[in-house]
Amino acid sequence: MGGQILSSDTIYALATAPGRAALAVIRISGPLSGRVLMTLAGGLPPARRATVRTLRDGAGVALDEALVLFFKGPASFTGEDVAELHLHGGRAVTSAVLHALSLMEGVRPAQPGEFTRRALHNGKMDLTQAEGLADLIDSETDAQRAQAIRQYGGGLSAAVQEWRSKLLTAQAIIAADLDFSDEHDVGDDVPIGELLRLLDRVRAALLAQIADRRAERVRDGVTVVVTGPPNVGKSSLLNWFSGRDAAIVTDVPGTTRDLIEVDVDLDGVLFRFVDTAGIRETADPVESIGIDKALRRAAEADVVLRLSDRDEQPGVSVPHALPDVIQKTVRTKIDSYPEQTPWADFAISVVTGAGLTNLRGALVEIASPLAGRDPSLVTRARHRAAMTEAVSHLDRACTLLQAAGGLELVAEELRLAAGSLAELTGAMNSEAILDQVFSSFCIGK
Repeated sequence: MGGQILSSDTIYALATAPGRAALAVIRISGPLSGRVLMTLAGGLPPARRATVRTLRDGAGVALDEALVLFFKGPASFTGEDVAELHLHGGRAVTSAVLHALSLMEGVRPAQPGEFTRRALHNGKMDLTQAEGLADLIDSETDAQRAQAIRQYGGGLSAAVQEWRSKLLTAQAIIAADLDFSDEHDVGDDVPIGELLRLLDRVRAALLAQIADRRAERVRDGVTVVVTGPPNVGKSSLLNWFSGRDAAIVTDVPGTTRDLIEVDVDLDGVLFRFVDTAGIRETADPVESIGIDKALRRAAEADVVLRLSDRDEQPGVSVPHALPDVIQKTVRTKIDSYPEQTPWADFAISVVTGAGLTNLRGALVEIASPLAGRDPSLVTRARHRAAMTEAVSHLDRACTLLQAAGGLELVAEELRLAAGSLAELTGAMNSEAILDQVFSSFCIGK
């Protein structure tokens, strides 16, 4: 894909969802965009001015009366000449125009994310902003939308620029000493304490971002794993939260054998509820696999709900000591078993609805610190990996400075740390990384 991105091809794609709609938008980008408009619309409209034109194919047959726009590069989304065709949204209309484009020489269908990748290549945005744009398109909750807007607007980019600027300052101090080493001993004029403090500030900022997983929870959801013995109402609770029959509910123990995950928007925050196999001793090998999956998923969760419908405390097979996991006990079926349960954090009945509102409200409250409204900047594992690598280089640089090691080695570690940060914004990314990021984009973006 990388070779095609840097080519002189003109690309086109449907930028709106396929199917019947009031409008459909086709986007075109590349050096032949103006010629395409002249062929289809009979002339080139004034730049950045919406104009109504009749679109015709190569044989002169009218295809649609459309609103057409032309953006002269570099003042466009991709930085290239860009055209947009705003059509009536019938399937036949869209298909006819796309077919007419496919017959034009030098014009080809776009690949997923290719418009945005061209914008990246032409300096219209960096890689973190492109990821923010993808998240904005995919956002389903208010928290996801707000976070995506921050990243698309350059929130992470600005932080990376600040960190790299500090590293460049440190590199400049060392370079100045090395440049004049023929006039004095190397290192004599280097303010070691000042350098260590400068690097420690960058290191502390990176470690804080690495440790903060709030942004990832906003993007991927606060994970709530529902555990307990068979037939305590785990699937019924999942269905209540999802508002549909996402999981099968029967009186037969062991019905749920695999993980069932459902995303739910609660007050603008995404929750990922996970229904699990009932935990019990069993000789059934398939059920045993499901129970093992349940235990592993519980250890990875943000919140574990331990369900029981009896007086005894629930989930004896689920370890109580789960690091960094919030655990709540839930007494179920209180319509059938109304006795008091002082050990339970919540008492509910999916049949009558008793206690469910309280449980829902508690989960929203729990999510507040886990996925706050002003979360961290790290939204992807890729970000965390690059920051972790930068910290490793900074650690080695600080160790060398404290041990009076060679300044050339310190300078190299700082260069590598700055390079790791540059990977975040795409300044030093391989085509493989770019391919992975843009493969998740839709065709017309």
